[in-house]
Amino acid sequence: MSKRVLLAAPRGSCAGVDRAIETVENALALWGPPVYVRHQIVHNTHVIAALEARGAVFVDDLAAAPEGARIIFSAHGVSPEVHTAAASRRLEVIDATCPLVTKVHKEAIRFADDGFTILLIGHAGHQEIVGIMGEAPESIRLIETERDAAAVRVPDPERVVWLCQTTLAVSDAMEIVGVLRRRFPNIADPPSDDICFATQNRQNAIRDIAADCDVVLVVGSANSSNSRRLVEVAAAAGAGAAHLVDGATELDPTWLDGAETVGVTSGASVPEILVADLIDRLAALGFDQVQALEGVPEPGRFAVPRAVRATSLPGA
Repeated sequence: MSKRVLLAAPRGSCAGVDRAIETVENALALWGPPVYVRHQIVHNTHVIAALEARGAVFVDDLAAAPEGARIIFSAHGVSPEVHTAAASRRLEVIDATCPLVTKVHKEAIRFADDGFTILLIGHAGHQEIVGIMGEAPESIRLIETERDAAAVRVPDPERVVWLCQTTLAVSDAMEIVGVLRRRFPNIADPPSDDICFATQNRQNAIRDIAADCDVVLVVGSANSSNSRRLVEVAAAAGAGAAHLVDGATELDPTWLDGAETVGVTSGASVPEILVADLIDRLAALGFDQVQALEGVPEPGRFAVPRAVRATSLPGA
């Protein structure tokens, strides 16, 4: 029997990630290096290394950027406190926050203004969560686990809403929501899904094939929340084993001992070339029959911030 690869669609990064990367690339083309970026623009080591080679400077503290410099905010979003700090240093801000993350920020502001307690499902310390909680810290309670959901206290059980980090596993989030619904039967839902479409799409795709795979390989960096979740989803859905690899060089051939079918997927921040490199590496190891599965189409692109749109570039 031929050894095969089941390639879960889609492959390549999502629209929000592409927008963030394009923002930095266009800024470099417009103004040249250095271009300062607060935190990693997206959570992928290969993308960060490539942008650093072109002159992007990633800083964790705004004080590391010269006063009056341009600075790009990452796709994960920031709190109002960061905007205030940037203004105090006269930094020219270019905001590359993913529009789907911005949507959650706006929901948090609106519900807080309406007197709701917001139960925010997500991971403590993740940049996206830090930014959202900063919008209304007195009104938001972070819920990381079902235990948190069972223990949380709110001032008014009739005025409660849940919101969610965009990169969570859908199944994990819904289990927590189930606990919250039992405790707060009238809890309000977000106006629309908070978990981003690209994250849902990738989780659905790997869930569909996991049980047919002896091994699932997820291309993504260790600091990528949605990539780590894909490993967990694959394991829970019946894959024989599931591993996270930052690229083809991290593949351990011993993982494939006795395997006939390998599933491959990638996190939402992963360039398509990294998936192609892994497919080539698998082919060299005898897994040369590739079945690319059709996925649900995703949004093509989000417009970059006006200051760095293509019409502003030299020669445009």
